[in-house]
Amino acid sequence: MSKRRNIRRLAMQLLYQIDVTGELDREIIMESIDAEHDPAADVREQAADLALHAWVTHGTADEVVGDIAPDWPTHRQPPVDRAILRLAHHEMTSGRCPVKVAINEAVELAKQYCGENSPTFINGVLDKLAKRLNTAAQPAPAPPVSEQAWLDDAVKE
Repeated sequence: MSKRRNIRRLAMQLLYQIDVTGELDREIIMESIDAEHDPAADVREQAADLALHAWVTHGTADEVVGDIAPDWPTHRQPPVDRAILRLAHHEMTSGRCPVKVAINEAVELAKQYCGENSPTFINGVLDKLAKRLNTAAQPAPAPPVSEQAWLDDAVKE
């Protein structure tokens, strides 16, 4: 498993833990990571940072997901699905990685850790989020100018 994928996996697990326990103390979070299975200290540190940063924006992520999938608001989602969506939302909106990478990694996590329907649900939600982000990044089109207004401006010059 690549270092980045391992960081994401741990961050997802930590987000799940934070969601279930409400614990935000970094030291306690760090102690919960099994050093035997995840021995690299830098991976553990980066995963904790990623999880805590994603948690800061979890309210916004939940709101966006609720808007995209109103039949599946956050409180109806399995906790692991929520953790994956929150992590992907953070990565997509923070510019931490390319949007397509965040979506692909989220789907892979869902395939490994979630129920049968979760990868499709997560992919659909994140695809809609990506389209929204792409639309938001596009400059607004110029308002249409009537031919008469253009002629009036040209005559004034």
